[in-house]
Amino acid sequence: MEKKAILQRFPRSPDVLLALLHELQRANPQNYLTPEDLALAAEYLGLPLSRVRDAVTFYTMFSLHPRGKHVIRVCDSPNCHLFGAWSVVEELQRLLGVGVGETTPDGLFTLELTSCLGACGVAPVMMVDDEVFGNLTPQKLREILARLKEEG
Repeated sequence: MEKKAILQRFPRSPDVLLALLHELQRANPQNYLTPEDLALAAEYLGLPLSRVRDAVTFYTMFSLHPRGKHVIRVCDSPNCHLFGAWSVVEELQRLLGVGVGETTPDGLFTLELTSCLGACGVAPVMMVDDEVFGNLTPQKLREILARLKEEG
């Protein structure tokens, strides 16, 4: 979708900044916000560019760098950490062949760490795009990745 069409779906109110940024990021095949995206949002909403950039750099859901089609965020909160988050990270690194903050050579996956995902009752937890997965085991990780690879 053309970015100007995305802008026009939103009222010209600072209250929609985060939702607008999510849509602009989602429209980018490499799953990130370009400098042009930030400038478009700032101009459209009548905000200083610094305020838009502050929002993007504060929230971990946004990125200023290209990422994979699917962003895998492993929760590293104390609860998930106690229930094996680092085992999950190590298994994902092994399965994907990348480290934290890296993208697979095919551009399909980016592996990231994040703070609490709010699903402590099913720790360890990860989020892939907008879907949360809990009670993770090596087998469950393999199944999730296989499904995502099949979908492309």
